[in-house]
Amino acid sequence: MEIFKSKSPFKPIESSVLTIGSYDGVHRGHLNILNSVVSNAHVLDAQSVVVTFDPHPRHVLEKREKKNPIIMGLSEKKQIIESLGIDYLYIINFTVEFSKTSSLDFLNNFIVKNFNPIAIITGHDHYFGYKREGNPKFLKTYCGENNILLKSLPPVLDKDTAISSTGIRKLIKAGHLRKANHKLGSIFGFNTRIVKGSGRGKSLEFPTANLEPLEKYQLMPKPGVYFARGRIHGLRLYGMCNFGTRPTFLGDELVMEVHFFHNNLPSNLNGEKVKIEFLEKIREEKKFPSPLMLKRQLKKDKEKCLEIKKKYEQESQ
Repeated sequence: MEIFKSKSPFKPIESSVLTIGSYDGVHRGHLNILNSVVSNAHVLDAQSVVVTFDPHPRHVLEKREKKNPIIMGLSEKKQIIESLGIDYLYIINFTVEFSKTSSLDFLNNFIVKNFNPIAIITGHDHYFGYKREGNPKFLKTYCGENNILLKSLPPVLDKDTAISSTGIRKLIKAGHLRKANHKLGSIFGFNTRIVKGSGRGKSLEFPTANLEPLEKYQLMPKPGVYFARGRIHGLRLYGMCNFGTRPTFLGDELVMEVHFFHNNLPSNLNGEKVKIEFLEKIREEKKFPSPLMLKRQLKKDKEKCLEIKKKYEQESQ
């Protein structure tokens, strides 16, 4: 897959099958669209193209200081899109100035000029352009007038409910990771960096790696204890992750720390990058009367995680 950004030199494509969108989370509904782009491009002997935006448009346009978080960072999005067999990924640098581009100008002066689409594939509720003026009716008329095949795909349903990024965000915020992962079609996770912690985990005989998300506006799960997995030094490791304030130690700041079920990790991993994935929620975070009582609970948490681990290992075989 070739990746281009707004300021990259770009030679116009002779013909393409194309889709446009933010694709936050690249969930099962998105996957349906992206797979359709690839299959139609093969049938029509054209290049498959995804046009997306970075930063996310709402992080540019929202005036409030606390921005709505995103499910997936750009690097993870790239990996999934590439795995589907897309030929070109074009990333538009989304700015306030760009947001004022009309839907007609966007299609005429950017999409058609650069990609010469013979087909455009979108979701049923796709809007674009200044003040979202590029609605489904407008796009249908434009494509009809310009001899472009338009396919507007219906939503993918899960128990009669349309799968959406908004719905998945709500599930993750509520701690319902199994449901969220089912709708995503992948495991919710994000890239992090290991930072220096307080060392309390080691004193409890459960050494942990403290993690900070690389994405500024990363969506975080509800505070609690999770069965998780990550990758360090090429090793795919299972473990248990606590995200919360550590109330037993009277903490007041949210901290994410993971205890991996592996005995031979290097003692100093500060600065290492780890992709952490949240598989299932184990329990709520709670305050214990003493560190000893917390330690006893951690042993029970680990036993529960190891039981769940067997299921995931069997599914991956």
